[in-house]
Amino acid sequence: MTESNNFNNIDPDTVIQDGLGSDLRRSRRIKKIPSYLVDYHHQIANLHKDFNSNFKIKYPISSLLTYDFLSNKHLNFTLAISSHVEPHTYEESIRNSNWVEAMNKEVRALQANKTWYITELPLNKTSIGCKWIYKIKYKSDGSIERYKARLVAKGYNQLEGIHFLDTFSQVAKLTTIRLLLALAYAHNRHLHQLDVDNAFLHGDLDEEVYMTPPPGLITSKPNQVCRLTKSLYGLKQASRQWFAKLSSFLISVGFIQSSSDYSLFIKK
Repeated sequence: MTESNNFNNIDPDTVIQDGLGSDLRRSRRIKKIPSYLVDYHHQIANLHKDFNSNFKIKYPISSLLTYDFLSNKHLNFTLAISSHVEPHTYEESIRNSNWVEAMNKEVRALQANKTWYITELPLNKTSIGCKWIYKIKYKSDGSIERYKARLVAKGYNQLEGIHFLDTFSQVAKLTTIRLLLALAYAHNRHLHQLDVDNAFLHGDLDEEVYMTPPPGLITSKPNQVCRLTKSLYGLKQASRQWFAKLSSFLISVGFIQSSSDYSLFIKK
């Protein structure tokens, strides 16, 4: 009885000898880059028909998204917004004077709005954190309009019943919007739209919320915190407090809140 050899039917080119004299098989499969690695927006300029055919990409993204048909103005805008990097941390932002000025401007606006006041953290109270969010605002030609820095509270650290109670906020019903557009068209009326700057910052807080000082803000004493008097972006009750502020003002000037849609206010 003889022992069968598993390598009798293998091409000799695929078998090598290791140090112990035994046969090791090596795959002859052609190695290639996974197709999903080339399916990204920033690699569109490098994609080529030959490249796609070599790797046999069934649905190359270049057939759906390409820069070839963009106008020069649109192309310059697309390339301009791709050439700037927005910082993700405070340590990265302080290296650029533009972001430092943007943060100083935001802090001055928050202090002018009396969003908080500095105090000691009471016993048996906890504070939530905060962080800076950075965004570059562009003009239509791709040039930078301004550097925007926004202070956001870490609402995921809030405890229900301590830092917030109710979070529900009204949202306009799509049926109401359609009805408004239909009435404006039927009666040949003009529609006006407005945007409130830093809308959530106008809401008054009913709960006792403490926040750690934002990075870059120097306090007179160590371990001091910010007692929030106004809602801040990121807080779970921020949208509810803003709607409460807006609705109370509209009712005070004669508007009537609809019982069918509480986000609809009517004044005759």
